[in-house]
Amino acid sequence: MHDSTPAISFEGIEKSFGSLKVLQGISGEINRGEVVAVIGSSGCGKSTLLRCFNRLETISKGRLVVNGIDLSRPNLNQKQLRQLRSQVGMVFQQFNLFPHLSVLENLMLAPRQVLGKSKNESEEQARFYLEKVGLSQKALAYPEQLSGGQKQRVAIARSLCMNPQVMLFDEPTSALDPELVGEVLRVMQQLAQEGMTMVVVTHEMQFAREVAHRVLFMDKGCVAEAGRAREVLTEPKSDRLRAFLSRMNVAESLST
Repeated sequence: MHDSTPAISFEGIEKSFGSLKVLQGISGEINRGEVVAVIGSSGCGKSTLLRCFNRLETISKGRLVVNGIDLSRPNLNQKQLRQLRSQVGMVFQQFNLFPHLSVLENLMLAPRQVLGKSKNESEEQARFYLEKVGLSQKALAYPEQLSGGQKQRVAIARSLCMNPQVMLFDEPTSALDPELVGEVLRVMQQLAQEGMTMVVVTHEMQFAREVAHRVLFMDKGCVAEAGRAREVLTEPKSDRLRAFLSRMNVAESLST
């Protein structure tokens, strides 16, 4: 039976760092199987929102439920935290691979330590996901031997090895050379087509337009505009979004 409850539900969430209010009462939901792109200028709060979704940051106020786990509670126990981290994968700008471990060992580590899987089962799964991201030939290589795009694809494969139900991407292509961006976006597009629930903080407007179901445009800690991706990105209603998109289009045309 299809689970109709949202993968992520947030209501009036706020986040402050000291006197600086980064999130200002944001509400919304991410449905299962949905791809939502979060866009906006640097410093608008989009990465903070994403980090709240897997409890790397705790919210200051409001209600946040991710995959049935209530993250609004300040006293979340270690078992619940482990459950959350196994169900919600996250891919960062920086790849965070262990340099002293081979690609295969990087992928096997968490399933063995966190999920208690056997060496054989972990290796079989690691090789499956390496093939999925087109890097089966790099299993025994070390991170320093890989390009940036390859490292990010390994990082995605590593997250998939935990069999997550939700994937969070925090500007996964922003640290890459332009010619390597496409190979990472293709892997993400494949995941989207397979029905993975994804929240993607991105500056890649074409990806957001073509792959995301919905877009959230954040401005100064608020969701300033939201809706179907193509509508929001081709017919923006607010002046702020129009100005943002014109800047992004100029940046995209300069990089091509």
